[in-house]
Amino acid sequence: MWKTGILLPLLLGVLSASGELQQETEPRRLPPPGKLDFGYVPAGVYETLAHYEPGPIGILFHMVHTFLYVVQPNAFPQDLIVKLAKDKFGAIQTEYQKAIYYEIGFLVCAAVGLLFAVLMPIVGLFFCMCRCCDNCGGEMHQRQRKNADCRRGLLGTLLFSTSLVITIGVLCAYAANQNLSSQVKNIRRLVNSNMRDLHTFANDTPMQIDYLISQYATAKKKVIYDLNHIGPLLGGRIHDQLDKEVHPALDRVLNMAGAMRETKEALENVSVSLEVLQEGTGKLNFNLSLVRTSINRTLNDPGCHDEESDATTAQLCRNIRQSLSQLQISANFTRLPRVNAQMEKMNDVLRTDLSAIVQKVSLNRSPADTPNLVDGIGNNISSFSKAFPVQSSLSNFTIFISHAHAKIEDYYPEIDKMDFYRWIGCIALCCMVVLVLAFNYLGLLCGTLGYDKHASPTTRGCISNTGGTMLMAGVGFSFIFSWVLMGVVTVIFLAGGNIEKLVCDPFHTKELFKVVDTPYLVNPEWKNFIPGYMYNDSELELTAESLYSTCKENKGIYLAMRLDKVFNISSFLNTTVFTKDVVGQLDSVKIDLRGIILLEAEGKQNLQDFADAGLSEINYADYLEEVNKGVTVVDLLSYARELEAQTDLMPRGPLQSALKGHIGTLRQIHTQQISPMEQSMSALNQSMRFLERTASDLPNKVLAVLDAIEAAQYLISQNASHLIKRETGKYTATIVGYFHQYIEWVKTSLAMEVAQCKPFSNMVDTTEIITCSFLVDSMNTFWMGLGCSTLFLLPSIILAVKLAKYYRRMDTEDVYDDIPTYDTMNRFPRASAPPRHIDW
Repeated sequence: MWKTGILLPLLLGVLSASGELQQETEPRRLPPPGKLDFGYVPAGVYETLAHYEPGPIGILFHMVHTFLYVVQPNAFPQDLIVKLAKDKFGAIQTEYQKAIYYEIGFLVCAAVGLLFAVLMPIVGLFFCMCRCCDNCGGEMHQRQRKNADCRRGLLGTLLFSTSLVITIGVLCAYAANQNLSSQVKNIRRLVNSNMRDLHTFANDTPMQIDYLISQYATAKKKVIYDLNHIGPLLGGRIHDQLDKEVHPALDRVLNMAGAMRETKEALENVSVSLEVLQEGTGKLNFNLSLVRTSINRTLNDPGCHDEESDATTAQLCRNIRQSLSQLQISANFTRLPRVNAQMEKMNDVLRTDLSAIVQKVSLNRSPADTPNLVDGIGNNISSFSKAFPVQSSLSNFTIFISHAHAKIEDYYPEIDKMDFYRWIGCIALCCMVVLVLAFNYLGLLCGTLGYDKHASPTTRGCISNTGGTMLMAGVGFSFIFSWVLMGVVTVIFLAGGNIEKLVCDPFHTKELFKVVDTPYLVNPEWKNFIPGYMYNDSELELTAESLYSTCKENKGIYLAMRLDKVFNISSFLNTTVFTKDVVGQLDSVKIDLRGIILLEAEGKQNLQDFADAGLSEINYADYLEEVNKGVTVVDLLSYARELEAQTDLMPRGPLQSALKGHIGTLRQIHTQQISPMEQSMSALNQSMRFLERTASDLPNKVLAVLDAIEAAQYLISQNASHLIKRETGKYTATIVGYFHQYIEWVKTSLAMEVAQCKPFSNMVDTTEIITCSFLVDSMNTFWMGLGCSTLFLLPSIILAVKLAKYYRRMDTEDVYDDIPTYDTMNRFPRASAPPRHIDW
């Protein structure tokens, strides 16, 4: 059977179509640690759009549905149908009342239709016999009435309106007939689209399965990578956990190493700055002496002390001479000692690189033969996959599809032929009504155009008489065809209406699935017939509704068909089967941190040498005392500005010019000598303050660092076993988690993306579209339009018979004599002979 020969091997081998793990595709770039990226399963593209939009004719479909709801408002008789199906329709004898109650609306309408079909020919026969006896309007005599024109107009309007209604009904029937014929042509397109989707399903499934298997390489590569880098990964975990104790101690050592380098740089800055300041102080002292001497010589000018000189000038000269004592240096750096001894000791200390001595946790061991173990897992999957010939099963399924499609193609000519005959028959029925309408419209046209209100009934014109005759011809054809039309309408109504209410509507509301999924309906021993038929396990929760709904959502057939009952992917890919050896080897990894030395003896001695570098021997007070002094006693620029202000008060002359020259010399000394010395003093100040802070309690600081290192070393050597065990367990769980991720991804992909079964739900939807939307809705609209036209033939007959008397030429007419108006007994004789020409 195809169900076991094609479907199950196809889906049971969902992890085994290729089975060539040795030819794995190259994995993509590894994702962040702990999270694997398997990409997207290549999805097949299905082209069938199982949805039908009827367009404008949908309004008529909606009207039919509304009418059927009025005729049959009862709920879907699920229980009744189940009982009938279980008892093989034997329950009809006991459940006939429920069946009649459900069908009462259809039965009443059918009874009316049958009564119409039976009575119309009988009534037509008696009507014909009655008219032959000059009754029923057959007497060719028309009584004269005062409201004759009004009655004629009213009858004509009513007949025209009735004919319009009949015309609308015929047009609806014709539109439904044409719609069905046009939709029959779409059947081939829908069927071909469904078949192409089935081929796509069969062709894409092996590729999707191959992709699932190939992505095992992603998990395998990640496992191998982590096992080969167990040192950085597992060691990094342990190292992170030791951060609170180990890293602070190591950081303090590294900070001390940085302090050593900065101390050396500070000492070098002190040495350079001190040399610059000592040399600059001597030069500055000499230049200031020259300036004082020059200004004194200038102040000996006669303009400062002669009797003829100005009193103001003399006073200014005295002030300037008194201020010359301020032009001398303030800070004396020559008395400060050099720091060469400390610099030599720091050079000896920095010959050892303390930063390179500091070690961190380092693990570089990887379990032996782990890559071969993981490759062996792949071989297990590969060998298991060869047990299921998926490719051959899919080939058989493809052959089955092609064979079925070919058979369907053979039926298309027969379908076209049957549809042509159906179209001809429906057109013939419409033509019967159109014939009656033609006589009605022609009769109204001729009667209206040929009517002469001045002519007597016996002298009516030929056109008017032809109109009346056509109306009576329409009456005759109405009696001939109406019973045939109503009989056809009744049969189509019963068939199409019940299919709509018992099949189409329940399918849309899914009540039909509830009937199909009724337990023990198909087989008394099967609770659910699909799993009972497929897997011999009727207790499995797999119903037609769940299968259809799952495929409608385009999920995988593995989930839709509950194939885990036959092939449990979780059991097959259970990580305990594939990773127990990996876990065993990881458990055998022993990490001993007792051999790790955070700071060797050389590093400790280096710290001790730094403490003994002699930084505390420097007299920081003397340095800071001189630095805090100014370069000169007075600010040279301020002194120059004040001197310039006093000079400007003197009269112009050689004295003023000479003093201004000295002012320029003072400013030049400030720019070229004092400013560089101030910069060196600032650098010396910063360096000395840094050295003072560093030297403050330096031996105790070094001792605290050594104590912290010892405490961290003890933690690593003696108390880290529990931490190592815990982190190793986490690392093992991460490795195993890669397999779990692969298994969960495979399970999810099987359920949602592999072998998506949308084509199967599309086939059901296509069948519903063809049956309900194409056939049933069109035929229901046809009988509604034709039935409406047929019913309105009754008022058309009555109105046409009455109106024909006003258009046809009569044999006799009423004759009026000159009699008193009060004589009403003899005013309207029954009939009289036609008048003679001589009497006109």
